[in-house]
Amino acid sequence: MSDPRTILLTGASRGIGHATVRKFSAEGWRVITCSRHPFPKECPWGGGEENHVQIDLADPNDTIEKVELIRRKLGGRLDALVNNAGVSPKGPDGERLNTIDTDLRAWGHVFHVNFFASVVLARGLKQELAETGGAVVNVTSIAGSRVHPFAGAAYATSKAALKALTREMAHDFGPLGVRVNAIAPGEIETDILSPGTEKMAEDIPLRRLGQAEEVANTIYFLCSEGSTYISGTEIEINGGQHV
Repeated sequence: MSDPRTILLTGASRGIGHATVRKFSAEGWRVITCSRHPFPKECPWGGGEENHVQIDLADPNDTIEKVELIRRKLGGRLDALVNNAGVSPKGPDGERLNTIDTDLRAWGHVFHVNFFASVVLARGLKQELAETGGAVVNVTSIAGSRVHPFAGAAYATSKAALKALTREMAHDFGPLGVRVNAIAPGEIETDILSPGTEKMAEDIPLRRLGQAEEVANTIYFLCSEGSTYISGTEIEINGGQHV
């Protein structure tokens, strides 16, 4: 019996990440999760603590050091890397932080988690990805291409940078047989929605918010046999909100 396909996923504890864990687990994949928190004992899926890496993606030194631990856990096999972790700081009253208000230290924190960690992990694990002809999926955002009413300037620019990184990685990793794509979710119904997001559905052509499972299904598509000649693109998952 061959080893199960393996995915490494950052930002797995809630929302899109949580749905992605459930999707890949249901398809028989081994799922290795990364989070700054220890593995939660109440998690309902298999995998367990031995398939979890506690890592602070905001700390470049910790991220670089943990790559070797991740490699040991992988045991030489990695079929997909999904860079889903993201932070979006708000003001004291939950307000959007713009280019004038955002503290430069907060800006740096956001870019380390949302952007630089993706580079560190992909570079550090390129050999394992190349050996399986694997895939990388970067989770960007609709905020990366337009000013958003809730997502702040640091988050939006980090996601725009991640989209550009996807293009550059597709060029550089392609000769290794590794595909690199991005998904850009719009308004997805999760526990961390900003107040007022539901009202935005009135202006979305499909007249509803997206579900985390719909995003997870697209991530799975980009990591599976159905997308073996797709690389360097960003798929928008927003119900037509971008039109």
